[in-house]
Amino acid sequence: MSEPGPSPDGQRPAAQLIRDELARRRLSRAQLAAMAKVSLSSLEKLLSGQRTPTEQTLIRLEQALDIKLRHESATPGQVAPAWLGSYSRAAVQWMEGAYLTLRPSSSGSGSIYAYVTEVQWDAAQGCLAFRERERLDGDYAQAGTVSVPHQTGHVYLVTNRHGQYRMAILSRPLIRGEMFGILATLQTGRGSQLLPVAAPLALLPLQGGETLGRIAAGMPDHAAYAAVLRRAVDEDFARLLTPPPVPP
Repeated sequence: MSEPGPSPDGQRPAAQLIRDELARRRLSRAQLAAMAKVSLSSLEKLLSGQRTPTEQTLIRLEQALDIKLRHESATPGQVAPAWLGSYSRAAVQWMEGAYLTLRPSSSGSGSIYAYVTEVQWDAAQGCLAFRERERLDGDYAQAGTVSVPHQTGHVYLVTNRHGQYRMAILSRPLIRGEMFGILATLQTGRGSQLLPVAAPLALLPLQGGETLGRIAAGMPDHAAYAAVLRRAVDEDFARLLTPPPVPP
């Protein structure tokens, strides 16, 4: 049997760091397992050296205890910062690629906007990054970072331009790689006024040959795209809440 994973200083193993934290904080192993959302059995085997922990388990324990348990110096730039979820490139590699992106037109005409979102590892930032392309309104194409926290089970595409945020919250990919969720952004109103809006959003792995642009009602792909986009709400991937009616 061997102790799991070296600590960041390369000397003290992760199991010893965890035992020290349990003693210092007067936490039971059951309490830590609940905090980190790992099974008590897995935690017991980790601490006894009977099992080498998965990276996901170590990440959850790091977040629960707010300490570092993994040695990252051997692979610089391969682990995202904590504020993006502390995920490793290997853990999210399946998410890299190009996606057909569908969302309702902000005009309320029933049209659907279809464009491409690319998700790739950004070595300079040490995280997944995304960028939009082939948008009709190219001046408004977004680019930003991807957050993949383990607690919520969701994927966040975040744009931050000088403090102005735009965010998509998506489900983890389904068996065919689809992701569904909601987009929160700003819409141009009267004159130069910007209004907060939210809309359902769907990302599907790009196959090639898909129709892009503004897909109006009656166009060949409109019905199929609308059916896909409806899944975001109909299958409860996202809920668009409305105010309750005012009593008479």
